[in-house]
Amino acid sequence: MSFGNMNTPVEIMKRVIETDDEGFKNERMKTVASVRAYREGRHGSERWANMATFSVATDLFRLRCIPHIEVTTDMLILCDGKRFEITSVENVKGRGMYLEILTKEVDASG
Repeated sequence: MSFGNMNTPVEIMKRVIETDDEGFKNERMKTVASVRAYREGRHGSERWANMATFSVATDLFRLRCIPHIEVTTDMLILCDGKRFEITSVENVKGRGMYLEILTKEVDASG
């Protein structure tokens, strides 16, 4: 993966629950990291066909590992004003250099 391919700015966010003085809980999103990543949308390639078990995944993000931060499925990715729930996080080839994150786009319909 070269630097030229990682040109999409993304924010990795997690939910934080805070309790106010009166005991009410408020949920807000906290940015854990702002990085650049490679984004690949779902399409009919052979690679996506082989990942049939992740049929809910709509996008794939590849990014460099972030020191002292563990990306988990409890987090969200914010990219181009859209939110993506993390479905799967994989350390590419076990080297600790890149992460491959499968995500599902969250619709803001209410």
